[in-house]
Amino acid sequence: MERFLVRSILRRCLVFAAAVLLLGPWTCWAQSGTPPAPSPSAQTEQTPPQAGGLQQQNPQGYALSPERDAQANAYASARHVLYFLDFGYGILVLLLLLKWRVAPVFRNYAERAARNRFLQAMIFAPLLLLTLDLASLPFGVAGHALSRRFGESIQGWGSWLWDWTKSELLAMALGIFLIWLLYAVMRRSPRRWWFYVWVAVVPILVFGVFIYPLLVEPLFFHFTPLAATQPQLASELERVVTHAGQQIPEDRMYVMDASTKLNALNAYMTGLGASRRVVVWDTTLARMTTPEIVLVFGHEMGHYVLGHVRDGMIFTAGLLLMFLLLGSRILEWAVRRYGQAWGLRGVDDWASLPVLLLLLSLFGFLFTPAENAYSRHIEHQADQYGLEVVHGIVPDAPEVAARTFQILGDVDLEEPSPSWAAKIWFYDHPPVNERILFSRTYDPWSKGESPEFVK
Repeated sequence: MERFLVRSILRRCLVFAAAVLLLGPWTCWAQSGTPPAPSPSAQTEQTPPQAGGLQQQNPQGYALSPERDAQANAYASARHVLYFLDFGYGILVLLLLLKWRVAPVFRNYAERAARNRFLQAMIFAPLLLLTLDLASLPFGVAGHALSRRFGESIQGWGSWLWDWTKSELLAMALGIFLIWLLYAVMRRSPRRWWFYVWVAVVPILVFGVFIYPLLVEPLFFHFTPLAATQPQLASELERVVTHAGQQIPEDRMYVMDASTKLNALNAYMTGLGASRRVVVWDTTLARMTTPEIVLVFGHEMGHYVLGHVRDGMIFTAGLLLMFLLLGSRILEWAVRRYGQAWGLRGVDDWASLPVLLLLLSLFGFLFTPAENAYSRHIEHQADQYGLEVVHGIVPDAPEVAARTFQILGDVDLEEPSPSWAAKIWFYDHPPVNERILFSRTYDPWSKGESPEFVK
């Protein structure tokens, strides 16, 4: 689930302004991707099964066999085209809803059915959100079909549809409350509603990040304590924790049964405060040696120690404030200019929601390069922290890291030479080639310099 839900955020306006952090871990070791995996039994000091076409001897950067290279480029091209088609289609759907006055029909029905504003929200919000999500469902189906075609997913259609349904139910519950809150504030403060909504949503963001690993993630995957199934590995990871001078209890290390739906190798940091934890996918345990897994853990501990979830929330809150401010001004203009044609009574009319959805979708699209740049920055920091924290624990750590990135890139079908445009629009992690080269060249110790993060 994790990142599969994130892109739908921009289509659901203020509902998903809160869900930017709620519906997925903020940072991951590897970008989502997933070719065939063997049975999810952990390995320790053994040679990991190699992904198809993996170049084991690559003294420079990331490389694939010719056949695998062609697959990676074809998969990347297909995903890029699908992304832009999906965005354009989403904008078209919102424009048609406005032109055909669909939202006013839902508004009138809600107002006839109930006089209480919250009850009206309970009727209006699900009708509009479900209409939008059903309209976008073909692209969700196309995306899953693409991932299955290239071996990125093994999830059956029944299971995928059930996950989609659960996501919808969660979105509806959140949407009802947030849409009611939005229009309640609009009615009380027509000029400054954008600021008061932001003030109200930020605590919801924080609470959402806190409860996500406790209540939401278990709806989609099963988690087990790492120490219960891999005590030896847990002991090795504890050595890294001690070396870093940190305290990450073993009860905050989990294994996720990704192999039931995915073939990717991944790990991520999620949660906040008492719910903060590191999660390793069982596919990662199955296909990597202990030193490689320790490297992965070092990266994830970097997110944990460097406070990237906290920083991500601050970054997101700042973007949200700017989006709401700009959205409020343009919304007022659009309602004055087109309100009569769209059947809108004013800015605080339930039926104005598609206009706000449209604006936030456009803002989110335009700011995608900035969001990706920030994400690449913190992922690079985590890579650096990982190298520093395992120094002296993992023999020949630079080569272990390079080998790990090579495996991840091959398994995830990452294109070896993404264009500059592809990098800024689609890469929320540094390209694998950059990560491998950095791993092989970062060596402050031989220069008599102090590492930046782990002294």
